[in-house]
Amino acid sequence: MSLLYSSAIPTESVTAIEAALIKVFNTTDVTSISLLAGGLSGAAVYKIVVGNQPYVLKLNAANNTAASTDNLALAAAAGIAPSLKYEDKPAGIVISDFIDNQPVRATFAPDKLIEKLADAIKAVHAIPFNGEGKDLFETVDALIEQFKNAKLLSGPLFDECFRYYETIKYRYPRTASDKVFSHNDLNPTNILGDGERIWIIDWDVAYLNDRYVDLANAANFFVQTPAQEHVLLNTYFDHVVDDHKMARFYVMRQVCRIIYSLLMFQLAGQQKPAGYTHDQEMEGIDLRAFGSLMALGKLSLAEYEGQLMYGKALFNEAVQQMRTPRFADAMAQFE
Repeated sequence: MSLLYSSAIPTESVTAIEAALIKVFNTTDVTSISLLAGGLSGAAVYKIVVGNQPYVLKLNAANNTAASTDNLALAAAAGIAPSLKYEDKPAGIVISDFIDNQPVRATFAPDKLIEKLADAIKAVHAIPFNGEGKDLFETVDALIEQFKNAKLLSGPLFDECFRYYETIKYRYPRTASDKVFSHNDLNPTNILGDGERIWIIDWDVAYLNDRYVDLANAANFFVQTPAQEHVLLNTYFDHVVDDHKMARFYVMRQVCRIIYSLLMFQLAGQQKPAGYTHDQEMEGIDLRAFGSLMALGKLSLAEYEGQLMYGKALFNEAVQQMRTPRFADAMAQFE
C-alpha cells in the first residue's frame, strides 16, 4: 500500500516520508497505517507495518523539530528510548522501533515500578550531553506571565501560589553538579512497558536541567506515599539520601505541579469554545476527583473541560502542599 492512498498521512508529508521509507527499508510498501496519538504535543504519531514488522512514524510540527539537538539519538543509543531507524530533523520525520505497550502500572507492583523508574531516570541523567540548558525559573516566570496576560483565571489562590513560588525561586539551590541531561516531561504517556522493562519516548523537550525535575515529575504521577518517595530516592541516589535532597525533591514536586497546571491552562485557553467564559471556581477540585471522572470517561485531556479541570486540580494540590509544615521545613533547608 502506498502512502499516497492513505488518508491518515497529510498529503504534504507523503514525498518526504516515502523517501525515508526507501532509505530505511528500500520500499514504500506499507501494510497498514494507524494513528497512535496526535494533538497535544503538536506531533502526529503513527504505527506503520513494513515487511510484517511494526514501527513508529512520528511527524513533528514544523516548529518542534528540535533541529539543533540529538536528544532522541542519544536516548536511543543509551538503550532508554526505542531503537532509532531514521531521523530527518528539518523535515520533522522520525522512524523508530515499535513497543507493544503493556501499561506499566498493570505490569509491575508499585514499588517495583518506582525502582524501575528511578533506574531509568538515573540512566537518562548519565548520558553525556554538551547542549545548552535553560534556566528552570526563567521558564516558569514566562509561563506565569503568559497565564496572567491571558486572563483565564484569577483570584487570591493564584496570588498565594505565586508568592510561594517567588520564595522558592530566590532560595532554591542552583547547583552545577545537579545539571544533567533531563527528559523534562516524564508523564505516563511517555513511559512505555514491554512486560519486562520500561522505555521512555518523546524527547522533544529534553535538555540540560536540574536533576530533581525528572524525579519530581515521575513522583507526581507514580508516587503515592512517603514510603514510595524513599524507594524512588534511595534507588536513584544509591541509598545516600539526606534531608537536603529530600527538601529539594519535595519543593521541586510543587514547582512541577505549577508548571503542568499552567501548561494545562494554556491548552484550555486554546480549546475554549467561542464566547465561553471560564469557570473561576477552584474550591473542591482535586486530583482524586479529576482521576475519578477520567476513569469514568467523563473527561478527556484532549478537550477543554478536561484540560481546565486538570489544571485546577494540579494548581490546588501545589498550593495545599505549600501550606504544610513539611514545605516550611523543606524551605528551611535552603537557608
